Amino acid sequence: MCTYIPIMEGNGRMARFLMNVMLASGGFPWTAIPVQEHDSYMAALESASLGVDIEFFIIFFSRLVSESLKGKPVARI
Repeated sequence: MCTYIPIMEGNGRMARFLMNVMLASGGFPWTAIPVQEHDSYMAALESASLGVDIEFFIIFFSRLVSESLKGKPVARI
């Protein structure tokens, strides 16, 4: 029997890495979650995880990818 042990720091990073690998394999740009968007990102994840409603997450992430495709990354320094 295998027991899943969540790794608080590593699971999110691995999920974002795999998400970007899938995007890149489809010809989309590598997309980072900007620090300025952290609260919206967490709300989208919570809605998808707890509320089983992925619409907010799809809209959130699609906007980031779309802006990257236009050459206007959302992240600011």
